[in-house]
Amino acid sequence: MKAAVTQLRSYERSVQLLMVNQFTINLGFYMLMPYLAAHLSGTLGLAGWIVGLVLGVRNFSQQGLFLVGGTLADRLGYKPLIVAGCVLRTAGFAMLGLVDSLPALLAASAATGFAGALFNPAVRAYLAADAGERRVEAFALFNVFYQAGILLGPLVGMVLTGVDFRVTCLVAGGIFAVLSIVQIRSLPARRAGDSGGTETETGNAGRRRESVVSQWRGVVRNRPFLLFSAAMIGFYVLQFQVYLALPMEVRRLGGDGNSGTAAVALLFAVSGLSTILFQTRVTAWCKARMEPGRALTWGLLVMGAAFTPLLAATAVPVPEDGAALWLLAAVPPTLAALVLAIGTMIAYPFEMDTIVRLSGDRLVATHYGLYNTICGIGITLGNLLTGAALDAARAAELSALPWLALLALGLACSGALYGLHRSGRLARPAPRAEPRPATA
Repeated sequence: MKAAVTQLRSYERSVQLLMVNQFTINLGFYMLMPYLAAHLSGTLGLAGWIVGLVLGVRNFSQQGLFLVGGTLADRLGYKPLIVAGCVLRTAGFAMLGLVDSLPALLAASAATGFAGALFNPAVRAYLAADAGERRVEAFALFNVFYQAGILLGPLVGMVLTGVDFRVTCLVAGGIFAVLSIVQIRSLPARRAGDSGGTETETGNAGRRRESVVSQWRGVVRNRPFLLFSAAMIGFYVLQFQVYLALPMEVRRLGGDGNSGTAAVALLFAVSGLSTILFQTRVTAWCKARMEPGRALTWGLLVMGAAFTPLLAATAVPVPEDGAALWLLAAVPPTLAALVLAIGTMIAYPFEMDTIVRLSGDRLVATHYGLYNTICGIGITLGNLLTGAALDAARAAELSALPWLALLALGLACSGALYGLHRSGRLARPAPRAEPRPATA
């Protein structure tokens, strides 16, 4: 982490602030969200379907509105959307701790989701713009701060929730309130296409005259970008298994007691700490030896291979109890989490950079927004299919089925990315002329 801090100081102030902002955003988010379901079902006594509805509204309002958030960022500027997202999440988190009626809970959940849709594309587009030629390295460092927030947030939340969940909500909301104030005072204003501190240029004036529908039509017609987005769905489906399939496998073998909880905590810790410690080194190694397309291909290939320890473990007889059972429950999933983290480290910075290149440095936040929406839909469908595969494997006593399916997904997406790379579709497209003002 010391190396990451040293590297952070080499960037200009706006980039430094964006990194710290993302750490703080994830700290506040993950200190609350892991404990929300227990609060809704336990403290408030809500039915399971209502809990699912509240959580689903948050996810839908974020994934479904990423394109709107990205478009607004390109038209209004990055800073206003970042600040608006943090202010909205301040209100949403405070409401989650103070209200108990279903309409109010749904409104609070929708607010927290829409907040993410506002600031996520804007943050990434802003970072890409201000990092310049060091964009890949900046996104690698961004992932370090991102993962640090994910790792620390639940620990802080566990302590606060032990006092009262309302305290957790108010502290998380307070963090976003402070973050809003800091960004209003310290984050320089930027618009799409800015290369410096000025906020209005003729290019941006022409872009504002272009309608939103026309902009969206142009993005949707960017065929290489859409193909890349579809191929990268597998990246997110595989990555999400740290939160779905791997903990379920640990619980299946290790049970729901303290030993099972310890095994789940271990795989989360390995995943987060490995990224914090090695992300920048992995990125430097990859950038020195391979093109972005090759790095993406290898990243997805490694992520698919992450499920081979679990596949191999299905051939081992399951012990009845004791240390041998705990090791079987903990070691293969933890190895899978580690290899998934390595694959993510390889691919993530080049993924973010490729989106910017495929956008032609035009409407970058809008491209990020549509990309997140496409991948969000893919994650939902992928998780439904993964859950179905886990259930089918248990019913048919074919424990290898889900791991074979996830391995095949990694291989298929890696092959798709290799094809896009070899065909030149991952290269920067030809610049598109800005629309000209109408003449009399």
